[in-house]
Amino acid sequence: MAILVNRLICLGAGFLLDMLLGDPYCLPHPVRWIGSLIDFLDRHLRRESDSPMQRRYKGLCLVILVLLICGSVTFMGLFLLYHIHRAAGVIAESILCYQMLSMKCLKTESTKVYQALQAGDVEQARKAVSMIVGRDTERLDEAGIARAAVETVAENTSDGVIAPMFYLVLGGGVLGVLYKTINTMDSMIGYKNEKYLDFGRYAAKLDDIANYIPSRLAALMMIAGTAICRCFHALKRSVKNRHPSACGKKDRSREDHSIYNIQNAWCIYRRDRYNHASPNSAQTESACAGALGLRLAGDAWYFGRKVEKPYIGDELRSIEAEDIRRANRLLYATSVLMWILCMAVLFVVMFIM
Repeated sequence: MAILVNRLICLGAGFLLDMLLGDPYCLPHPVRWIGSLIDFLDRHLRRESDSPMQRRYKGLCLVILVLLICGSVTFMGLFLLYHIHRAAGVIAESILCYQMLSMKCLKTESTKVYQALQAGDVEQARKAVSMIVGRDTERLDEAGIARAAVETVAENTSDGVIAPMFYLVLGGGVLGVLYKTINTMDSMIGYKNEKYLDFGRYAAKLDDIANYIPSRLAALMMIAGTAICRCFHALKRSVKNRHPSACGKKDRSREDHSIYNIQNAWCIYRRDRYNHASPNSAQTESACAGALGLRLAGDAWYFGRKVEKPYIGDELRSIEAEDIRRANRLLYATSVLMWILCMAVLFVVMFIM
């Protein structure tokens, strides 16, 4: 029972801290340490002269070593702090839960793209979006930049918020760190290029497994969140209609029925949720595309090579910079719903026990 109470407090505090503070760049962060460890092992294990089988073996060694180190350090640290005093353990695990979530950070970084597009600074927008996507951004026009930002918000709603919460509920800070470690390994060495195709194979497969359930849960939460966003959208439009002098020009796109359409979000999710090489990435992207009435994905450039990808969603209207903000509202609605669900599950389990 004490473990569940601690988990309830830590998840609640961690979520609220992330919503309020985000990730201050001046403070140390566990994910940066994990990334440094992965980079160190990558440089010392991988050799260009290795055969494909050797690369796979060394890649597997990297995965095992990183998981063992990160998991054991987290477990021992929390064990010692809880042993010293419960309050010390709760504070430390709350901070850890906060650092495993990236809701506000994702909003902040994508908003930089929005602001650059609004200012008409395409080069700055390309630079800003390059910080949050893995594709080449030099060829992107304004629509492509906005599309890339919306896609990464949709995909990282699962990877950066919903999946960490899912594992924090199941196993507290230790399991949350292990998930984040898997996700970080995939983002660093899980590429399907000549350099990492074999070496990063196990990291990529493990990430697919770890995200299988959370990505589908995230998509369902996003579809439910679409209804919440639709209500706020309708309320805001109603207020603007009551005060036409304060509205300026009529925003036709905001009055478009395709925006925050829960029926379309469900239909596109059912149709396009597997339109991606990854079994998980299109889950939330399809829900977001349907919710906003956009066509996402399609061909993209990675490391100077064009990669053909299927489209996700229907182009019911042209994408615009404002869609980045709309995607962020979906991010927040989805995250809050997931947090409520997690807290409710913990309360129910505590009641049963």
